[in-house]
Amino acid sequence: MKTKLFNSIIFGPITSRRLGLSLGINLLPTDSKLCNFDCIYCECGWTDLKSAPKVEFHKRADVKNQLETILKQLQSEEKKLNSITFAGNGEPTLHPDFNLIIDDVIKLRDHYFPLCKISVLSNSLMLNNSKVTEALKKVDNRILKLDAGTEETFQLINQPLNKRTLKWVVEQLIKFNGDLTIQTLFLKGKYKNHTIDNTTDFEIESWLSNLKKIKPKLVMLYSLDRATPAKDLQKIDAATLNSIAKKVEAIGIEAIVS
Repeated sequence: MKTKLFNSIIFGPITSRRLGLSLGINLLPTDSKLCNFDCIYCECGWTDLKSAPKVEFHKRADVKNQLETILKQLQSEEKKLNSITFAGNGEPTLHPDFNLIIDDVIKLRDHYFPLCKISVLSNSLMLNNSKVTEALKKVDNRILKLDAGTEETFQLINQPLNKRTLKWVVEQLIKFNGDLTIQTLFLKGKYKNHTIDNTTDFEIESWLSNLKKIKPKLVMLYSLDRATPAKDLQKIDAATLNSIAKKVEAIGIEAIVS
């Protein structure tokens, strides 16, 4: 698999399937992935823990300066911007200055593009860190991952590297009192002699049960769009995704397929 890594701190704007015209922020190294998940579908490839001790995060000042340069340029060109989005080569909340960078970005957004949303795509594994949680509460879109309904499928798809369980993740998500968006990727296939399918009736019912506890304001459903590090994974068709979305809406939660 040819991995897709962002080779700069600021990237885009790009047209996002979920967020519109989005300017990306990559707080992670530009030459490798850094994450506490090792998802079998990640476009950035496998997580390499051997490189973790050598990681050098982008400096807070560099992030701020580069973002301001781009925002000034876009403003001068009278461009529109829907979202400033923290994404990139892994899990953005791993950056030690994540909370301070969020404050910087809010100030820059308010000055240059006050109508633009600030979004963070996160796998939820740093929600035990109070600074991360408080920072996430300051942004417009907290888009947090929940790819499975059962513990077995969670471990197979997301492969958390810090022994976290699905129950723990759900408990952290509940703390947002519904003021969050859940993002779920659906797939099926085989991995390490296991058959994986998070669209089975049992998986969906278990997933919906967790959604009832979390009570998100929105659920984003999607499937594979690029090459995956694990072979033998299959994309879920639009009809199936739309069917799942209707089940989400039946429990009183808005859902979109992207």
